[in-house]
Amino acid sequence: MISTVTTTTVSTVTTVALAGSFALVSVLVLIALLVQKELTVTATNSRTWKLSKALTIGIVPLLIAFVLIVISKVAEVLR
Repeated sequence: MISTVTTTTVSTVTTVALAGSFALVSVLVLIALLVQKELTVTATNSRTWKLSKALTIGIVPLLIAFVLIVISKVAEVLR
Protein backbone atom coordinates (compact mmCIF):
# COMPACT_ATOMS: atom_id res chain seq x y z
CA MET A 1 0.00 0.00 0.00
CA ILE A 2 2.70 2.50 0.95
CA SER A 3 4.81 1.71 -2.09
CA THR A 4 1.79 2.29 -4.36
CA VAL A 5 1.09 5.68 -2.82
CA THR A 6 4.76 6.64 -3.06
CA THR A 7 4.96 5.54 -6.70
CA THR A 8 1.80 7.47 -7.54
CA THR A 9 3.10 10.58 -5.81
CA VAL A 10 6.44 10.42 -7.63
CA SER A 11 4.66 9.89 -10.94
CA THR A 12 2.39 12.89 -10.36
CA VAL A 13 5.23 15.19 -9.33
CA THR A 14 7.30 14.11 -12.35
CA THR A 15 4.38 14.71 -14.71
CA VAL A 16 3.77 18.21 -13.33
CA ALA A 17 7.47 19.08 -13.61
CA LEU A 18 7.65 17.83 -17.19
CA ALA A 19 4.53 19.77 -18.15
CA GLY A 20 6.11 22.96 -16.85
CA SER A 21 9.31 22.25 -18.76
CA PHE A 22 7.42 21.59 -22.00
CA ALA A 23 5.47 24.81 -21.55
CA LEU A 24 8.67 26.80 -21.07
CA VAL A 25 10.36 25.22 -24.07
CA SER A 26 7.34 25.80 -26.31
CA VAL A 27 7.11 29.47 -25.33
CA LEU A 28 10.84 29.98 -25.98
CA VAL A 29 10.59 28.28 -29.38
CA LEU A 30 7.55 30.43 -30.20
CA ILE A 31 9.48 33.60 -29.35
CA ALA A 32 12.44 32.47 -31.47
CA LEU A 33 10.20 31.69 -34.45
CA LEU A 34 8.38 35.01 -34.16
CA VAL A 35 11.66 36.91 -34.09
CA GLN A 36 12.93 34.97 -37.10
CA LYS A 37 9.70 35.65 -38.98
CA GLU A 38 9.96 39.38 -38.30
CA LEU A 39 13.52 39.38 -39.59
CA THR A 40 12.62 37.49 -42.77
CA VAL A 41 9.53 39.59 -43.55
CA THR A 42 11.66 42.71 -43.91
CA ALA A 43 13.96 41.12 -46.50
CA THR A 44 13.23 41.57 -50.19
CA ASN A 45 14.71 38.27 -51.37
CA SER A 46 12.18 35.69 -52.60
CA ARG A 47 14.00 32.94 -50.72
CA THR A 48 13.52 34.69 -47.38
CA TRP A 49 9.89 35.35 -48.30
CA LYS A 50 9.40 31.58 -48.69
CA LEU A 51 11.12 31.03 -45.35
CA SER A 52 8.75 33.50 -43.77
CA LYS A 53 5.79 31.54 -45.11
CA ALA A 54 7.31 28.27 -43.87
CA LEU A 55 7.80 29.67 -40.36
CA THR A 56 4.05 30.14 -40.13
CA ILE A 57 3.68 26.35 -40.13
CA GLY A 58 5.49 26.19 -36.80
CA ILE A 59 4.10 29.39 -35.33
CA VAL A 60 0.39 28.57 -35.56
CA PRO A 61 0.42 25.38 -33.43
CA LEU A 62 2.73 27.02 -30.90
CA LEU A 63 0.36 29.99 -30.64
CA ILE A 64 -2.49 27.58 -29.93
CA ALA A 65 -0.38 25.86 -27.28
CA PHE A 66 0.54 29.26 -25.80
CA VAL A 67 -3.14 30.22 -25.51
CA LEU A 68 -3.92 26.92 -23.81
CA ILE A 69 -1.01 27.40 -21.40
CA VAL A 70 -2.21 30.90 -20.51
CA ILE A 71 -5.78 29.67 -19.99
CA SER A 72 -4.64 26.84 -17.74
CA LYS A 73 -2.39 29.13 -15.68
CA VAL A 74 -5.18 31.70 -15.24
CA ALA A 75 -7.62 28.94 -14.23
CA GLU A 76 -5.01 27.65 -11.76
CA VAL A 77 -4.67 31.09 -10.18
CA LEU A 78 -8.43 31.62 -9.97
CA ARG A 79 -8.94 28.28 -8.22
